[in-house]
Amino acid sequence: MKRIISTPDAPEAVGAYSQATTDGDVLFTAGQIPMTPDGELLDDESIDVQTRQALENVQAILDGEGATIQDVLKVTVFLDDIENFETMNEAYKEYFVDNPPARSAVEVANLPKGVGVEIEAIASLS
Repeated sequence: MKRIISTPDAPEAVGAYSQATTDGDVLFTAGQIPMTPDGELLDDESIDVQTRQALENVQAILDGEGATIQDVLKVTVFLDDIENFETMNEAYKEYFVDNPPARSAVEVANLPKGVGVEIEAIASLS
């Protein structure tokens, strides 16, 4: 059965979506943008700073369910400019040091609120 996940340690969902959902075995995060839990948008920051904030949000959601970044099975990274891939990847590697998850990285035309990166994750809770 689906359960909605919400934590005050990540930005509040501001639309018709949840921060994350789970069936008890697998957790799916919504796309996390570089916004602090208190709502500060980091859209003017460099892509590495934006990537770290998006991953901090993912990590906060996982923490709320007793999971860690090591439980992540799959990540999708959306970039507004694929030329930022290497910079994003350097920041990303700080979070996934050992046994990184499967990952896709794609360029998209636009991202919410004009940010440069959005990251979603799927994690195992079992």
